[in-house]
Amino acid sequence: MPLSHLDENGRARMVDITGKPQTERTATATGLVYLKPETLRLIQKGGMAKGDVLAVAQVAGVMAAKQVPSLIPLCHPLLLTGVEMHFKEEPDPDAGNRSRIGITATVKTSGQTGVEMEAMTAVCVAALTIYDMCKAVDREISFGEIRLVAKTGGKSGSYKRKK
Repeated sequence: MPLSHLDENGRARMVDITGKPQTERTATATGLVYLKPETLRLIQKGGMAKGDVLAVAQVAGVMAAKQVPSLIPLCHPLLLTGVEMHFKEEPDPDAGNRSRIGITATVKTSGQTGVEMEAMTAVCVAALTIYDMCKAVDREISFGEIRLVAKTGGKSGSYKRKK
């Protein structure tokens, strides 16, 4: 199957979606932020000098979803109809003595192309925001496992990650 973002000469191009029908589309992405248990406790107590970490990360994720065409060259500008951000605090340390914050972003539109990139970008920027707001007390913060977990709408239909 050829890549849709390449022309017949192998050059990058924005895919022409002119003839595609508008459909309701959603995408959900997730990611994890790993941090010291004491850092998570500070977040939960509102003890970070820069303010409410998860509230700011929520706004940052929403703003990031709206900026995807400015960040990723071949993405179409979309009218987003909804962006939801959720955080799950997991205080029990793993084997590496790290607590976690799970991030979930769900993005919706009615349009001719999907919102997968918007959902994944929202998760990435929310994770970066958590790092930025907490780096003064925890330089070991890391994040990853950012992935699409579900999408609906469009010609390819629905997708749900098995694990």
